[in-house]
Parts: sequence; structure tokens; C-alpha cells
Amino acid sequence: MLAAAPLILGLCWLFTALASPPSQIQPLGTLHRRSYLYVGQTYVAQGNSSIAADQMYVERLTPAAVTQPLPILFIHGQGMTGTNLLNTPDGRLGWADYFLSKGYEMYIVDQPSRGRSPWQPTVDGVLVPFDTFTVESHFTAVERFKLWPQAVLHTQWPGNGSVGDPTFDNFYASTVPSLNSTTEEAMKIKNAGPKLLDQIGPVILMTHSQAGEFGWILADSRPKRVKAIVALEPYGPPFVNAIFPPLTPNRIFGLTDIPVAYDPPISSPSDIGRVAVSEIPGVTCFQQTEPARKLINLVNIPVLTVTSESSYHAQYDNCSVAFLRQAGVKVDHVPLGDVGIHGNGHMFFMEKNGLEIAEKVIQPWIAKIRK
Repeated sequence: MLAAAPLILGLCWLFTALASPPSQIQPLGTLHRRSYLYVGQTYVAQGNSSIAADQMYVERLTPAAVTQPLPILFIHGQGMTGTNLLNTPDGRLGWADYFLSKGYEMYIVDQPSRGRSPWQPTVDGVLVPFDTFTVESHFTAVERFKLWPQAVLHTQWPGNGSVGDPTFDNFYASTVPSLNSTTEEAMKIKNAGPKLLDQIGPVILMTHSQAGEFGWILADSRPKRVKAIVALEPYGPPFVNAIFPPLTPNRIFGLTDIPVAYDPPISSPSDIGRVAVSEIPGVTCFQQTEPARKLINLVNIPVLTVTSESSYHAQYDNCSVAFLRQAGVKVDHVPLGDVGIHGNGHMFFMEKNGLEIAEKVIQPWIAKIRK
């Protein structure tokens, strides 16, 4: 009788699904075990006692059958949490389920001081939220605002991308305040991330947007533990902000706010010579002066950079890729439009054709990575 239980449960689910309205039927997804851990915790004195700070929440998803040699570690971008990959705002299965179905174990974090990684008001810096205008004009309804030339090509967001649309409202509800200082965020990841890698072993590191910087920092800190980096529209371009004013200096170490190892070594950011190699409205592309210093701890780590067709990153990811290549990093750059995947914006893993991107671009590339 016990042996028949899974079949009975499956038939019950089937009959329930058939009897339910189509809008209520949800896909089953991939069988997996969920657990979590925290890394990076320190104790900070508070009066006669202490509080915990700097810890990073890590969600571990283990498929029933792990068939891949390396897990995927995902770090989300600004204003986001690890929920980015769990499902889409309109209820479809997300990238986490896709990669679980391919046999990958997944580690998905909430950055320190955000989401389930507590922000401590007496320890951490100021938090800033994403307002609805920023989310609509940068991510979900960019075709309406036309803040950069490629924005008009955006067609893949599920819904109209504006306040009042159920999909937008679900997505906006998931955004959270982020630390205002990118340097503070980078330092916190520098503290917690290597401890996580020491604990879980080698990974394929997947980063999105603001977390692109963290990919270079963690690979620099633990080059033997990061076997490959998938950089989804990574934080850039080198040395200066772009597209959205003020176009002020940033990423003073090239593509990072904090030091990483160069060869020949540097003692200060000013040691990295720079020259403007191109300029378009809103974007000045800087590279190193020759002979270029090498990002010595990244030169043996393969990198895949993915850029969507209609995102603001379509304006400058080529500059970030050129900087990495000049510094000796092996980078495959895939603009999605060049491989026949059109209409995507910055949050493309949530968009209508998100699984097509995972299937046609990400999975074939990471399948070649060996432990």
C-alpha cells in the first residue's frame, strides 16, 4: 500500500488540476530538497551585550538527482534578493527550477544587509529603495521611456511593466532597499563570499548586474574555487558611470570598487593608467594604457557575459568585456540579439522567453565546465 502512495498522490494532483481553472494550475517543477545556511557572521558590541552583523543568507536547493559536477552559486543585483531565480513575477517556473532539472545543485544568496541577511541600523550604512519610476524606466517598461536608443526594442516583459499591472506589482513588491554605498556592499561580499566558497567547494558563479563586481572580487579571492563566471549584464563600464546621470567616476579599480590583484601590482587606483577609446552619448569607454596590467587571479577562469538586446547594458557591456580581455581574462560575449533572441531587457531571466535564454545560451556554455 505504501508503494502506491506516490501514484495516488500524483493522480490526486492530476484530478485536482483538471478540475481547477487554467489560471490556478501551477507546474510541478523539479523535485528537490531545500535548506539554508548563513556565513560571514561577526559579533558587534552593543552596550553590555552584542549583536550579529555581516551574515549572508544562502539558500541551498539540491535536486533529487545531482548529475552535474559543479553547483551554481547565484548572486542577485541591486534592489533584489535571491527570489529573482525562484519563479517569475507572473508565476512561471524560474531559472532555479530549470537548472535543478538539469542536475545542478543551486546556492542562491541574499546579499549582506538585505532581505534575509539582516541590516543592522547601528552597524550598517544607509539603505536606499528603488522607486517605481526607476523600475519602470530601467527594467520593465523601458520601451515607453526611451532613455537609451535600444530601449524601443523591448517586448519580452510579461505585462505592460507599469504600476497597476499584476505582474509589475508582484515584481515591485519583491524589491528591497540596498546599501547606498557600493564599496560597503563589495566589502561585505568580500568578507562572506570566500567563507561560503571555502565551505561548499568549487562552483560556477553566476552574477547579475550590480553583483557582476562580486564575481571578479570572489574569483580574485578564491581563484581555485571559482571554476567559471556567468556574468549577466555585469556592473560597469570601467571607471565611470554611464547612461544615468551623474556620470561620475566609479569602479576606481577598473570594474571593482575595492582592490583586486593586478600584475604588475598596484599600490593605489591611480597606478592603473586609463585612456578613453570611444565615446557615445552617455557612455565613455575607458581601457588601460598599454602595456596593460593583468587581472592575474582571473586569467585562468572562463567568463561568459550575456547582454540583452534592449537593456541599457547594450550600450556599454562591450566596453566592460574589452577591459577584461585587455587584462588577460578569457571572455565569451553573447549579445542575445546576435543569436536570434530578441526583445529582452535587463531582467531577462524573468521575461517571457527567459527559459529559452537558459536553454540556448547558458546551459550549453556551462555544460563544458569541468571540476
